[in-house]
Amino acid sequence: MAAVQSRIGGIFGLFFLLLLLAAGRTLYLGVLHGASLRQVASNQQLTAETVTAQRGTISDRNGVDLAVSEPAQDISADPYLLKDPLGAAQRLAPLIGVPQASVLRKLSERRGFVYLARALPAKAAQQVLALKIPGIAGAQVMRRVYPRGTLAAQVLGMVGTEGKGLAGLEYSRDALLRGHSGRREVVSDAIGQPVSITEVHPEVPGPSLSLTLDANIQQRTEDVLGAVGRVFNPKDATAIVMDPGTGAVLAMANWPQVNANEPGTSAAAAIENRAVGFAYEPGSTFKAFTVSGALQQGLVSPSTAFNVPDLIHVADRTIHDDTEHAEETLTTSQILARSSNVGAIKIGMVEGAAGFNRWVHAFGFGAPTGIELPGEEMGVTLPLDRYSGSSMGNLPIGQGELVTPIQMASAYSAIANGGILRPPYIVSSVGGRPRTRAAGHRVISTATSAALRQMLEGVLAPGGTASEVSIPGYQLAGKTGTASKIDHATGEYSKTAYVASFIGFAPASNPKLLCAVVVDEPQTGSIYGGRVAAPAFGQIMSFALPYLRIPPG
Repeated sequence: MAAVQSRIGGIFGLFFLLLLLAAGRTLYLGVLHGASLRQVASNQQLTAETVTAQRGTISDRNGVDLAVSEPAQDISADPYLLKDPLGAAQRLAPLIGVPQASVLRKLSERRGFVYLARALPAKAAQQVLALKIPGIAGAQVMRRVYPRGTLAAQVLGMVGTEGKGLAGLEYSRDALLRGHSGRREVVSDAIGQPVSITEVHPEVPGPSLSLTLDANIQQRTEDVLGAVGRVFNPKDATAIVMDPGTGAVLAMANWPQVNANEPGTSAAAAIENRAVGFAYEPGSTFKAFTVSGALQQGLVSPSTAFNVPDLIHVADRTIHDDTEHAEETLTTSQILARSSNVGAIKIGMVEGAAGFNRWVHAFGFGAPTGIELPGEEMGVTLPLDRYSGSSMGNLPIGQGELVTPIQMASAYSAIANGGILRPPYIVSSVGGRPRTRAAGHRVISTATSAALRQMLEGVLAPGGTASEVSIPGYQLAGKTGTASKIDHATGEYSKTAYVASFIGFAPASNPKLLCAVVVDEPQTGSIYGGRVAAPAFGQIMSFALPYLRIPPG
């Protein structure tokens, strides 16, 4: 009996001790560390997630999508949870489009998190997660897609893996396009399955951008530049198509092309939008502004005659015309049509250095045009107080100062539209709301503009420097340019590197469309603007004019 009581006492004592231990543990967990443990439990069950907003769509003037966002997933792995890295790599590699060796290398790393694929399309991501490989996870993101591939790639730019714009409009309009991310709280059960989702702050999608670009004109322009690349093998080339009456850019193309969906496959230089970022000496295309200033001041008329020898001495410089000839008499119109260097210099001298310099700035050179694109260069103009004795021997013929293609297109638009210099633009509306545009200002009179347009018709007439270019039914006007580039090794003008260009518009009497083509360092076939750039102008305009239903004239 005593033994039984002793045993019962021992059991009671044991239970009492366990009760004391339980009470102590409860006191320890519930009172002393209760707050911190409740926080840990909450963190395990309640998580806050950032919801990435859908990036705004970019479309052309007709609603054709050029850049869109679609659901995707970032695929990651925890190598510590993988029991068979090789087997996992063999199954994953075909689905994520990465070499098996690269996947295996990541799965073998000694850390708890690695990315296997960023912004993998939703369908492929579903296939990856369906494999149910331990340690492989997906995170919802948005993927930027460019449905037309190479079309306007340098204008549109690209978006990085973190969803931020890196170039082009994607960069300059990034804060607008990406909208505002949202926040939600997810409550999960013991095994990590979500049981409720509360939206704390809804995401706000980025507004859409509607551009002035026309996808069909853009495509034609890029196709023509591609042909220029194949025939003349230049360093690069760019072209701009504009409505000279409004400044709206209908096409802005660059060659070599870039696939916006795979920018890593192209050289970094190819991603640059040279329509706004290429600063070059314009050569003879600048002569139109030399003439316009003299016309506007009444110093010359289209019929004013000049004695034009084969060469002219200006201070310590001797400047020749392109072809050797006896001294002849040329009118202002003939000087422009034949692109006489000597004649243009004589017209510049009539203006004088101060007058010429004033007109350079009046047409917007030396300042950005303000187009809504990143990377726009200002060009370089020579300050009047730095003019030397020979400056008026090279500046009137487009040497010694730097311009950009968009500056030249904008300035020629002023000649085409009756004398108003308007800022070019490429964004027509944001979120469906039309943008307000900066007003232009008059730089030359309507009479001077009309006289210049008529004079520039001579460039494409028999005897002009682009006489081989024509479009049935349309009267064309424009100007060729062939400019030597500076050889940075010698500091002198190169004998082999040139920029060939042409800028023109149609119909000449009432221009509705303007096109500028600039080809940097053509290597084969020809170096001259009349042979390299002018035919490209003709091919682009022969499509765009009837496409836009611009009547012949």
